[in-house]
Amino acid sequence: MAPHGDKSNAAEDAMVAGAEKRPVSSVLIVIAMQTEALPVVQKFNLTEVPDSGFPKGVPWVRYHGFYKDLEINLVWPGKDQCLGVDSVGTVPASLVTYAAIQALQPDLIINAGTAGGFKEKGACIGDVYLASDVAYHDRRIPIPVLDLYGVGLKPACSTPSLQKELDLKVGKLSTGNSLDMSPQDEASIIANDATIKDMEGAAVAYVAEMLKVPAIFVKAVTDIVDGEKPTAEEFMQNLVAVTAALEQKVSKVIDFINGKCLSDL
Repeated sequence: MAPHGDKSNAAEDAMVAGAEKRPVSSVLIVIAMQTEALPVVQKFNLTEVPDSGFPKGVPWVRYHGFYKDLEINLVWPGKDQCLGVDSVGTVPASLVTYAAIQALQPDLIINAGTAGGFKEKGACIGDVYLASDVAYHDRRIPIPVLDLYGVGLKPACSTPSLQKELDLKVGKLSTGNSLDMSPQDEASIIANDATIKDMEGAAVAYVAEMLKVPAIFVKAVTDIVDGEKPTAEEFMQNLVAVTAALEQKVSKVIDFINGKCLSDL
């Protein structure tokens, strides 16, 4: 007789296999910043949900609507309640992703947003990437096994047909909680073989894997990390234009997903 844990794992594996063979019906889009979120909200005519299903008092924002055969929920962590700025970074991203999965039970997560890119890896301003893998570059724990935990490498959901159809660039995504890049971060990013860097992706991937929800990562390049311009200046200069490019690609991703099973992506 198999141990109880084995039965539980077998049941979970069967559920995952079943999900891969039925059309995706519910998509959760996780976005970090209001500027990134609003073009997508407007494109799909999503409406803000006052009774979001989240704990009382949190600043998290949920938009909801339907497009073709898909139910779409978009969440972002909202504004910091003390400073009034976007709640960027891994902690707000992981919290809102966890709460949204629990409340909404999506078939697929799309973590969409902006990112820095590396010209050495071929990235240019306005490029939109599909991440193949995600990892951290600022969790350095130089102890065997814990070092691997710190990097937290996770594969994104495999979507070869999506990548081919939309002609998206593919690269590895590295996540950290700083917009700039310290020498230590740079060494870790190089070790991660990353083409793009952001402040949320690996946190979303961690929660998605834990709760067994497939996730893809669509990132548009606002700044060239290894370029000549200061990162913050270049990021702000390109944010609005690049979020428009992001919305266009996310729209095409949604169109491609509609009516398809996970195994068709």
